[in-house]
Amino acid sequence: MIYNNRQQTIAHKIETEAQLSKWKDWRWQLRHSIKTLEKFEELLGVKFDDEEREKLKVTFDKFPLSITPYYLSLINKQDFKNDPVFKQSFGGIEELITLKSELEDPLSEDSDSPVEGITHRYPDRVLFHVSNICSMYCRHCTRKRKVGDIDYVPSKEQLQKGLDYIANTPHVRDVLLSGGDPFMLPDDKIDWLLSEITKIPHVEIVRIGTRMPVVLPYRITDNLVNILKKYQPLWINTHFNHPKEITASSKEALAKLADGGFPLGNQSVLLADVNDCPRIMKSLLHKLVANRVRPYYLYQCDLSEGLSHFRTPIGKGIEIMESLIGHTSGFARPTYVVDAPGGGGKIPVMPNYIISWSTNKVVLRNYEGVITTYKEPDSYEPKMCDRDCENCNLDLKIEEGAEEDAIGIEKLLSDTDDAISLIPEDNERMIRREEDAG
Repeated sequence: MIYNNRQQTIAHKIETEAQLSKWKDWRWQLRHSIKTLEKFEELLGVKFDDEEREKLKVTFDKFPLSITPYYLSLINKQDFKNDPVFKQSFGGIEELITLKSELEDPLSEDSDSPVEGITHRYPDRVLFHVSNICSMYCRHCTRKRKVGDIDYVPSKEQLQKGLDYIANTPHVRDVLLSGGDPFMLPDDKIDWLLSEITKIPHVEIVRIGTRMPVVLPYRITDNLVNILKKYQPLWINTHFNHPKEITASSKEALAKLADGGFPLGNQSVLLADVNDCPRIMKSLLHKLVANRVRPYYLYQCDLSEGLSHFRTPIGKGIEIMESLIGHTSGFARPTYVVDAPGGGGKIPVMPNYIISWSTNKVVLRNYEGVITTYKEPDSYEPKMCDRDCENCNLDLKIEEGAEEDAIGIEKLLSDTDDAISLIPEDNERMIRREEDAG
């Protein structure tokens, strides 16, 4: 048996004749997403009391429920209310609590939207919002105001507005496709969208943010990967929050993407009672790098409505970073950031390793608490840079390196060079030959 007993039980409750081929069909998973409290209770085999059920229904009227059968199968029903998968996917009546400090659009993405679907905050890059629909609605989502808007599955005409903005803004070199989840779009629409973006001469990089490898890994099909391969360089960031989410199926999806040649990153959110533990976070990061995924960001939970129960103090994030720096590989550590309310962008927050700083000496500490000093130069004047970038006329040699001049064995193999041998400078025979010729 390839899938486990719990998956088989859930599949058979959904469709008596459900077979493995259906369970691994991502469209079947979407068609049978769990969107009601009653269906959740039936499939997981649990029961809420009447008072809790009424409050949960009010919650889901405001913030819709949607869980894939796959992700549901990861919940431990014996202790489901404490399960990290349950807390991320099902939610609770805590979401009805809205604090004064919480905002509908905490990052002011709508305020920084020059045209429909585009958020342009940083000078050289834009976020292209291509869908409001996700395969699962994460309870900690910063865009809860948009999630579940079934009327917003953008047409090509709507997407064209974003494409035109990018094409007419030459300093945009990096485009991030986000949502919702871009991989909720059909393959042919993804193909068309990437084709149009990569036709724009000044776009150097395209990125895709997706949670499919986590909540619906079967969406990463061979056909999708083959489409994506046509549009390198393409970077893909996903969103694992807990080591329990890394399963055999998610590993297979990540392997397909990594083997396809895409650099993979991960953006986690620090969530109370889910992953706010140094041991949990280190386990997650180690599992990620073992599957060729580079930890990218660890986000402080945003000030979106109904998320107060998820937020930790920033000090907890600092504690986790202290447990990582020096204690695990540098490439296994994310950057801990606060996405500033009001649209200020991502602000890195790190432990302080500079103890003091004078004119020519810096006092530092390391992860062990060892205090050391770094002697700075007594006199430093930049010889090349005059700090006048706008009027710079220096040859900075930042062009791509030329490789036309072959040397060594490559020179002998090259048809563009007449050399037939390589002779050391101190070869006695050649020296004698030159002396005889002289």
